[in-house]
Amino acid sequence: MKISTKGRYALRMMADLAMHQADGVVALRDIAERQNISKKYLEQIVPLLNKAELLRTNRGYQGGYSLSKPPEKYTVGEILRVTEGSLAPVACLQYDENRCDNRAECLTLPVWEGLYKVINEYLDGITLSDLIARNSDGGDYCI
Repeated sequence: MKISTKGRYALRMMADLAMHQADGVVALRDIAERQNISKKYLEQIVPLLNKAELLRTNRGYQGGYSLSKPPEKYTVGEILRVTEGSLAPVACLQYDENRCDNRAECLTLPVWEGLYKVINEYLDGITLSDLIARNSDGGDYCI
């Protein structure tokens, strides 16, 4: 599994919004500048986050974005699933029901199921608040 630029930038954008939530709405150009990400690229990510109701949008002259819930309510896994789709390490685990014709006799399926479980537990165990706290403590999360 490889996380795309879209997923990494979405996570950085959400973390930036969490760090600047006291500012109210935050302009996309400010996020782009602070995170050294193209504003055009962020404009492609925003609709995905909006559709998933992870953002609040304020249009107009003083427009911008804010989180729709507190930072501790967002997990890294949730944000990555919105931008990446499934985080499954193999295609047969992408959907709730494994439809693979070989699933009953597949010797490697338990390996992939175990990996998928670890991925989900790890990413769902980290919140935006954790990222911010880790960053201010000089911790080791790197996005």
